[in-house]
Amino acid sequence: MKETLTAAMSFTIVAQDATSPARAGLLQTPHGPLATPVFMPVGTRATVKSLSPQELKAHGTQIVLGNTYHLYLQPGHELIQRHGGLHRFMAWDKPILTDSGGFQVFSLVHGGIANEIKGRRPLQAQRLPSMVKVKEEGVVFRSYLDGSFHTFTPERSILIQHALGADLILCFDELPSFHDGYEYTAQSMERTHRWAKRCLDYHQQAPSSQALFGIVHGGVFPNLRKESAEYITSLPFEGVCIGGSLGGEKAQMYEVVDMTVPHLPSHLPRHLLGVGDVDDLLEGVKRGIDLFDCVSPTRLARHKTALIRDPARRWHLNVTNAALREDDGPLQEGCPCQTCQTFSRAYIHHLYRSKEILGIRLVSLHNVAFLLNLMEKVRNSLLENRFPALYQEWLGSR
Repeated sequence: MKETLTAAMSFTIVAQDATSPARAGLLQTPHGPLATPVFMPVGTRATVKSLSPQELKAHGTQIVLGNTYHLYLQPGHELIQRHGGLHRFMAWDKPILTDSGGFQVFSLVHGGIANEIKGRRPLQAQRLPSMVKVKEEGVVFRSYLDGSFHTFTPERSILIQHALGADLILCFDELPSFHDGYEYTAQSMERTHRWAKRCLDYHQQAPSSQALFGIVHGGVFPNLRKESAEYITSLPFEGVCIGGSLGGEKAQMYEVVDMTVPHLPSHLPRHLLGVGDVDDLLEGVKRGIDLFDCVSPTRLARHKTALIRDPARRWHLNVTNAALREDDGPLQEGCPCQTCQTFSRAYIHHLYRSKEILGIRLVSLHNVAFLLNLMEKVRNSLLENRFPALYQEWLGSR
């Protein structure tokens, strides 16, 4: 099958769906292989909230994501490097991906990118221009911890990620809002392209086993997405991400993926940044995406929500609902996770009503395992040439 080889990693496509761009692959990294398509839980501050590395491994986690911005501010990349890098620091011996910090920095400008696909937060769209100043050289921002000023340049983002030691690292990029319009989105894309080249140049100066991914921008505009995809993939990156604004609703996000993937070479792994809803994973795989990440499984648990196989409820179950008070069944019938194999809905309902921390832990574990189990089913369906049937089984005819 198709394969790309570099000093840092290799990616092999092992199965291709006959009816769509969906494919299964194997991504080799210094800390072991990744069977794709894969969902990676987000360990923002060197931890997937409330879950231990042992629990993550036991439930099939192949890779976690660490956040460059947050780890830079606390405890600092130098400290993590002194402690043997992120793998040793957080006792995780499987692959790690670190983002560039760009999303978090620019979220300070847009109040969390409210109303956008990757935000999913309450309306707070006020701009906070005093928090961030964008220059050609880089970005000056204020710490949310103490108000101190800091500067991220493309080179500094890569330096920090080198110190953290993740297997897969990302270029520093500017994140315009969906509401910024065509002209600014184009300007921002061009700046991101210049920054991508600077990231690559800096990364190549130091021998490294880390694989650097470029990021395609262009907002919701087809010509910009094409231009960005062609530019980023003309550079010797070892993978490619679809980033920037993905639109204001799911349908628009799928359109953005549709207008981008045809311009990406098939031999590079493709990562759709910050996306992890059940339907988005299936739709992304159908469109040829290999890697996904999202904070949603643990965030949902902190907001009283378990993932279940019920599209009519948007895959969500409110575990504090009074109807669960006497329910002796698991969160999801047939789910192999430790939570569902051990505890009832009634018990979890009680934990949340009693404000016991264990409730959040148990639902976080279930939610992560639910998505990991779904992606395992997706991979198997691709290997067995039955992905269209699985897609219809979960989402119906669309």
